[in-house]
Amino acid sequence: MHDVVPLPTAQGDPAEFRWSATVLLTSERGWYLVRRNPKLSFFPDYWALPGGQVDEDVDGKGPPDEGWEATLRACALRELLEEVGVLPAGVEAALRSRGEDRERLRADLLAGGERERDAGRRLRAVLDDEALHRARVITWATTPRFALRRYRTLYLELPLPEGESPSVVHGELVDGGWFEPVELLERWRRGGVRLVPPLVALLEEDERAGGDFDAVRRAAHAVSRRVDDGGLHVVQPAPGVAMAPLRTRTIPPATTTNCYAVGNERVYVVDPGCVDAEETERLLEWLDHHRAGRVAGVFVTHHHPDHTGAVAAVAEHFDVPVFAHAATLERLPSPPRDARALAQGDALELGTAPDGSGPWRADVHETPGHSVGHLCLVESHARCLVAGDLVSTLSTIVIDPPEGHLATYLASLERMAALDLGPLLPAHGTAAADARTVLAAYLRHRAAREGKLVRALEQRGPSTESELVDIVYDDAPAGLRGLAGRSLLAGLIKLEEEGRAARDDARWRLVDRS
Repeated sequence: MHDVVPLPTAQGDPAEFRWSATVLLTSERGWYLVRRNPKLSFFPDYWALPGGQVDEDVDGKGPPDEGWEATLRACALRELLEEVGVLPAGVEAALRSRGEDRERLRADLLAGGERERDAGRRLRAVLDDEALHRARVITWATTPRFALRRYRTLYLELPLPEGESPSVVHGELVDGGWFEPVELLERWRRGGVRLVPPLVALLEEDERAGGDFDAVRRAAHAVSRRVDDGGLHVVQPAPGVAMAPLRTRTIPPATTTNCYAVGNERVYVVDPGCVDAEETERLLEWLDHHRAGRVAGVFVTHHHPDHTGAVAAVAEHFDVPVFAHAATLERLPSPPRDARALAQGDALELGTAPDGSGPWRADVHETPGHSVGHLCLVESHARCLVAGDLVSTLSTIVIDPPEGHLATYLASLERMAALDLGPLLPAHGTAAADARTVLAAYLRHRAAREGKLVRALEQRGPSTESELVDIVYDDAPAGLRGLAGRSLLAGLIKLEEEGRAARDDARWRLVDRS
């Protein structure tokens, strides 16, 4: 009897997702993983499982169409051959009966374009029901709501067929290998390897189950079902750090603000920004269950409403202090009963590092510019930058005068970019592997935007802000032109402060400094 794969819909309409599938190869040697190319934009240099997105012209129609399960299984096996050169038992014989050669077929799959799609159709033609169902279902994994592009991925497990030997061809992937799950999880906790979050979750279930893979499947499926039924969707972007996107009243394209639980023995809840009572209850329920007795405080990066909505609720529920910059504490919607002001050089003690190597802390850094009292944290183990609104991986950060000050903001970016940093954990968007790379990109972007503003003033002469915004922010969506105008004003004020621009009534002009 084949596995039953339920079509989950509680996360949203199936049309919202990009459907994909992935395969965990297992053997007496452990689990087989592949390492993604460091040049990729999505999880660069991370270890993951072989897999990819459904191509409906090759694999068949995806959910909710009839036959969607076969489509996802076919996608998984196509990616398995392409990425690691493995086929389920019996498929190579079926290929030979049609005059196909495995290596040639794999080369065609790796070639891309129409050659890849033609090879995919040729493989699909020999994948009968028995071949499609040799892999067992583990669970579903869904990209949380912090991402603009969301995937719904079917995870399958396939014991390595006799005579098969996985290998990686350099391209999108750069390496592959067998790992003992327990040892791999320990390497991740030491910071010695990057793992995609769904894989971390599987490894932790394996640790709890003592290697009983049937128990791993049951536990992983229960977690997926709990999220589908409305539970808080939490991932681990780094050891000892949990990340949950909470629905908040934020600025598009973001719809959520990432709330972080930083620490194991002493946990600080960072930026609980939800205002909806149901969303707040989901957060408190998760903290009660997973961080019971360990919440030591609430940390607030700055006072904006999408970062502070549930600060009072969390602090009161756990009877813990609220930590923030003094300017932020003065502007919280509900004054905390126990307010602790933080400044540059302070630190939050987290207990023991995730790998047990010694003391662990989160250092406080003042990063004004977006707001006067903005703070960031840098934890001492993986060197994660808990960035608040210093940067986002969804869009740029709005600098809104008079509180928003561009020169101050750029100085904050430069100061943080000079530190030894690991992953970036933003308030909006997905985590990024290298915080310094993101910070450098932000600095380049701001320099390019300033250059565009200066050229517009050179070409037009004295101009109003409304005239300039259509030129300098011509790439901004129509609905965000108002915010673009505020950022434009921040740029003009910076030029004015530097003596490079001046305003005459409603018009701005460049200053001749020759």
